Amino acid sequence: MGMTFKFSNSALFGTPPFGFLTLEERLVEADTRAAYFQTACEELLLVNKHLEECQKHMEERVAALERRLGLNSRTSGKPPSSDGLGKPNAETRTKSQRGPSDRKSGGQPGHKGKTLRQTPTPDTVINHFPVVCPGCGAPLTAETAEASTARQVIDLPPPPPPQVTEHRAHQCRCGRCDRITRADFPDGINAPVQYGARIAGIASYLQTLHCIPEYRLGEIFSDLLGVTIAPATLTSLIWRTSDRLKPVTLAIKEALIGPQSGVVHLDETGQRVVGKLHWTHVICSPLLSHFRVSRKRGELLCGVSGIVIHDHWKPYFKMEGVEHALCNAHHLRELQALIEIEQEPWARPMKEILLKAKTLAENMYSEGGQKDEATIQAVFVQYDANIAEAIAYHEALPALSSAQTGKKRRGRPKRRTGHNLALRLQNFKTEVLRFLVDPNVPFTNNEAERDLRMGKVRQKVSGCFRTLRGAEVFCILRTVVNTARKQGWSIIDTLLKPPDQLIAALRIA
Repeated sequence: MGMTFKFSNSALFGTPPFGFLTLEERLVEADTRAAYFQTACEELLLVNKHLEECQKHMEERVAALERRLGLNSRTSGKPPSSDGLGKPNAETRTKSQRGPSDRKSGGQPGHKGKTLRQTPTPDTVINHFPVVCPGCGAPLTAETAEASTARQVIDLPPPPPPQVTEHRAHQCRCGRCDRITRADFPDGINAPVQYGARIAGIASYLQTLHCIPEYRLGEIFSDLLGVTIAPATLTSLIWRTSDRLKPVTLAIKEALIGPQSGVVHLDETGQRVVGKLHWTHVICSPLLSHFRVSRKRGELLCGVSGIVIHDHWKPYFKMEGVEHALCNAHHLRELQALIEIEQEPWARPMKEILLKAKTLAENMYSEGGQKDEATIQAVFVQYDANIAEAIAYHEALPALSSAQTGKKRRGRPKRRTGHNLALRLQNFKTEVLRFLVDPNVPFTNNEAERDLRMGKVRQKVSGCFRTLRGAEVFCILRTVVNTARKQGWSIIDTLLKPPDQLIAALRIA
C-alpha cells in the first residue's frame, strides 16, 4: 500500500505516539534521535571525566588524612602526649631514631655516678646494744661492746618557724644644734610588715622551674614552711623578682647575639596570652638561654652572628650575617614517616646515611680526633646519589590531581611530601651536613627544643597567661633559671644575688 502503521514512543522529539510516517519523516526522526544520543553521550563523557577527577581528588584527600592519622611523636614533630590512648606499645614508642648501638645499656666508662654515701659527721647518733647473750642468757651492757656497724638515715627536720627580722630606725638629737635626725631603713624595707627576698626567690623558683600555680604555691608555703601568703601577694613577689633580674636577661641576650657566641640555637612555640596566640622565642647555647614573648612569629632578633641552628622555618633564612645548620632530628622523623606510611624506597637508605654521618662526626671530633676528609667526601657522594634516586622516583610517579572542588589549582603543581623533603635535602645539603664538617655544630637542635619544653608544660598546667606582663615575667625568670642551671649555679642563690654579680660571673664559652 506504500504506507505503514507505526507505534512510536518518541514523545521527546515532538512526534505523536501514533501516526503514519513517510520515509523522509522517518529519516528526520532518526537524525534527531542520533543528535540527541550524541549530545547525551558527550554529556556523559564530561560527567564521567569530572567523576574521575573527583575520585582522584578524594583518593588524594583520603591518603592525606590517613597520613595525618598515621603521624605520631616518632614520625613527626608532635609531642608524645598527642599520641593519646592509641599510642603504640612502649617498645615501639620509645625506640630511638638513632638505631641500635654497640654499647651496653646504663652508665658508660668515665661517667661520674651519684651514690648515696654516709657522712663522717652525723647530726645524731643512736646506739643499739644487744640485751642478753643468746648462748648462755647472760645480760649484755655497753661496757662489753667491742665493735659496731653503722647505718645512716637522711631525713629533713621539721620546718622551723619563720624567721622575723625587725629593723628599727632610731632618731637622735644633736647635742650641739639640738636637731633631730632619724636613720634610714635599708633598701627594700618599705612596709611595716613584708616578706623577705628568700620567700620571693623560692616562689619564683617553684613557679618558673616547676610550673606551680600561685594558689598551690600558697598551700606549699603554708603546709611545708608555716608561712601563710595570699596568691596575689605571691604574684607581686614574683614580679618584683623579675624586675630586679631584668638586667641579667639583657646581658644574656647580648652575649648570645654577639660574635663571641659562635653557634646558637633558635626555635619558637605558640602560647596563649590574653586569649590570643603569641609566640615564645628562644635563642640559646650550651651555657646560655634567653626567652622572649612576641605577638608575631616572625619578630626575629636582629644582630645575630655566627651559625644558627633551627628547624628550617623559612623566615630564619632571611637573617643577615649568619650561616645556617638544620636540625636532623626533624629529618629523621620525616624519613621515618615515609618509611612507615608511604613506604618510599629511598627513605631508609637516607636515614642510614644521616646516622652514619652522625657516628662519623662523633668519632672524628671526640677526644681530639682529626677530620677525615676522604670519609666525609664519601658521605657526600652517597648523600647526592640517594637524593638523585629519590627525585627520579618521584618524577616517575603520576602527577597529583589539581582538582580542588572543581577549580583549577594555581601556581606550581602540587608535590608529594616525600618529593618536597627530597628537594629540601638537595637544596640545603650544606646546612644539613654542616655538623659533619664543623665540630662545633651539633647534629640536632635539641638544645632549643629542651629549653622550650617547660613553656609547654606551663601551658598545659595553667592553660594560658592572663596578661602579657605575666608572660614576660615568665620569660625573664626562665632566662635566669635556665642559664643558672647551665652555668652550674645554685638556683635559689641566683635568684637572691644582685644582678651585677650574676652578670660578672657569666661564662659565655
